[in-house]
Amino acid sequence: MDSTIINSVDVVTKAIVGILAENAPSVYLYGSVTLDDFRPGWSDIDILVLTQTQLTPQQADRLLRLRQELTEREPDNPCFRLFEGGMLRLSAFLTDAEDTVVYWGTSGEQITNRYTFDSFCQKELLENGVLLYGEDVRGSMRRPTYEDLRADVRRHYETIRTYGGKTGGSLHSFGWLLDISRCIYTLRTGQIIAKTKAGEWALKNGLCPDPAALEAALRVRNAPELFHKDAALQAYAAHLGTAIRQYADVLEREYHQQL
Repeated sequence: MDSTIINSVDVVTKAIVGILAENAPSVYLYGSVTLDDFRPGWSDIDILVLTQTQLTPQQADRLLRLRQELTEREPDNPCFRLFEGGMLRLSAFLTDAEDTVVYWGTSGEQITNRYTFDSFCQKELLENGVLLYGEDVRGSMRRPTYEDLRADVRRHYETIRTYGGKTGGSLHSFGWLLDISRCIYTLRTGQIIAKTKAGEWALKNGLCPDPAALEAALRVRNAPELFHKDAALQAYAAHLGTAIRQYADVLEREYHQQL
C-alpha cells in the first residue's frame, strides 16, 4: 500500500475515533485498497464505521464536514476526498433499520436514516476487510449466500442497462466493462474478485464480444493518468455504448444460465 494512503488512513481513523470515542466505534477498511487494486485517479478508499450507540446530531455534523476539514488542513494530500462509506450504529447495520447515518460518497456527503451495503461489499468486508480500530464485530454479520450475490448481480445488471450505454466520454465509462466482468466471475464462482483481475480473467476467457474495448479498459484501469493525456482514448470512451450493451447481453445470458 502506498505510504500516502497508509498515512491518510491513519489520519482519518484517528479523527473519526476522536469524534466517536464514547460510542465504541469499530472502523474498517475494505474494497480496492485491501484487494490490492487501488488505482490513483480512479479508485476510492472505502471505510465502514459501526458504533455501539447512536450518533448524536453534533457528532454527525462533525463527521459530515471531516473530509473537507482534513483536505483544508493538508491541501497537497489528494486522498482525503477519496474516502467513502457509512457511519452508523451496529444494530441498525445488522437489521437494516433506520438510524442516524453519516454517508460519504463520490458526489458529496449527507446525513441520512439508512445505509445500503450490498452483498458484494459484505463479502469483501468479511473476507478481505481490515479492522483499523475497535472491536472486531464481523462475527455478528451474516455471510452472504450465492442467492444474495446473484440478486445483487441482477441489480448491477439493471444499472448497467440503464446508464452504461450513456457513457459521456468519461474515464469511468471503461468501468462498466470491468463491472460486467466481475459480475460474470461472481456468477460462475460465487466469489468476489478485484475489478482489474476480473477484466484480465474475462479477456483471457474470451467473454467480451469486443475484446479491444476490454483491453482499453484494462489499460486505463492500470494507468488512469493516460486517459487524461490521450485524446484518442477519450474519443474511444465516448463511443463505448455498443460494446457495453453487447457485453451486458453476455451477462444477461450468464445470469439465466446460472439458475
